[in-house]
Amino acid sequence: MDRRNFLKNTTAVAVTNSLLPAMATSPRQPNLIKTENAKAGTSFQLTRMMPDSAKSYRTSLIEGYCSRQSVKVGEKLDIFVSTKPAARFSIDIFRMGYYGGAGSRLMTTLGPFEGKEQPVPEMGENRLRECQWDASTTLTVPTDWPSGVYLGRLTTMPEAADAPYWQSYIIFIVKDDRPADILFQCSDNTWQAYNRWPVNESLYTDPRAAHAPGVSVSFDRPYGKYVQILDNPLTMGSGEFLLWEYPICYWLEKEGYDVTYCSNVDNLEPYNLARVKTMISPGHDEYWDLRQFHHVKQAIANGLSVLWLSANDVYMVTPFSPNANGETNRRLTRETCYGEFREEEKEAYAKVLGPFENPGPDEREIIGARTVVPFNGGGDWTCTMPDHWLFEGTGMKKGDSIPGLVGWEFHGDPDTTRSGLDVVASGYVWASGVRLGTYAATVFEGPKKNIIFNASTIFWSQGLSSPPGHQIPWSHFSRPHGPDQRVQRITQNALRRMLAQA
Repeated sequence: MDRRNFLKNTTAVAVTNSLLPAMATSPRQPNLIKTENAKAGTSFQLTRMMPDSAKSYRTSLIEGYCSRQSVKVGEKLDIFVSTKPAARFSIDIFRMGYYGGAGSRLMTTLGPFEGKEQPVPEMGENRLRECQWDASTTLTVPTDWPSGVYLGRLTTMPEAADAPYWQSYIIFIVKDDRPADILFQCSDNTWQAYNRWPVNESLYTDPRAAHAPGVSVSFDRPYGKYVQILDNPLTMGSGEFLLWEYPICYWLEKEGYDVTYCSNVDNLEPYNLARVKTMISPGHDEYWDLRQFHHVKQAIANGLSVLWLSANDVYMVTPFSPNANGETNRRLTRETCYGEFREEEKEAYAKVLGPFENPGPDEREIIGARTVVPFNGGGDWTCTMPDHWLFEGTGMKKGDSIPGLVGWEFHGDPDTTRSGLDVVASGYVWASGVRLGTYAATVFEGPKKNIIFNASTIFWSQGLSSPPGHQIPWSHFSRPHGPDQRVQRITQNALRRMLAQA
């Protein structure tokens, strides 16, 4: 495996020999996911959940967060829970997957615990809300828990038999070091960027401007209610996973792919990318530390394939920093945009994004296209190259469309200077009856015959599956139509080519 230097920000950082033992001692387990999904599944869904008010982004009845975005087996994870009023509670922990269509497996039940109300932090510098709660319990991750996305279902246990119980979620990722075919990188930086817990504190709610630089958010707080294009209180505490990542996770595990999982922060480690053949970026992967960009760029140069089943990707530069206790990578701060401002967009950018004087590197280098202004809209995903290998077995002809698959954000302005870049689907994006722009789905080869496919839509996951607890989104008077055999086959074709080339 090529051990060339990786970039950290704009300086070179050597890949140290400390990676070599991990590579040598972590065996391949190609049937791990198939074996795991043969086990009996159970329902993970919330039954009773109540926000503080119709306009609230939180449920103070019971809510919580975890001490780390991701954790390995054998490591400890602190779980912080607040109940108001004080109440006993339990935690059911589920691994998310296929499991015969159930969508999850119950891994353990923790508790009961004596809950208490924990304080809402005052707003600090950079509009930061960062909790300093007492840990309710500490979980040592069992050694037989496979890598995956894990939901903890918090449930109060009322003393009176006729009193209601209340619920919400916590979420964390179990990661590993094993070589695998596919790395599923959850877009949890973006979950946190849009998280408005407790009142209205996200990277978008500074009264100066919706995209004001210098605003910070912390992972040390519960995930509030999803706020963008779907009002679904029954996802409270799960970030954006159930809407964007979950349909892809469910489908991959149904199909038996050799997949391992990580959070955005884990790609600060170059080995995390070097151990796999393909990385998947799901849904809405907007917020990246510059080190992520440089590591993925170098990994593509080294032969990594990437499936961008997502859009509005790699758009805002948000470096990680420690929390108040010095724990690393627990804060994100909006700094600037990726990509150079195009002349025709400068005025629009200035109105929407504010004073970003120093844009970051061009995201098209690792995607093939980029976010364009206007950002939002919907449309049909229309084939432009029916003879391309991507469309094998789909029956699609030039001009055939998959209805409603493009939205609510997309990529355009493909990098036509790149030799061999193919625009495999393209068309118009609309909002409220007005034509806004053009999207472009692209494919190009890396230097080792590796493949980079940009689906150019946040909605791609909706065409793969609709698992339990999932709702189809809609926005700008358009919506996808749910699972589609053509979307599934295109994804299979891309993965088949990527894994064969590795």
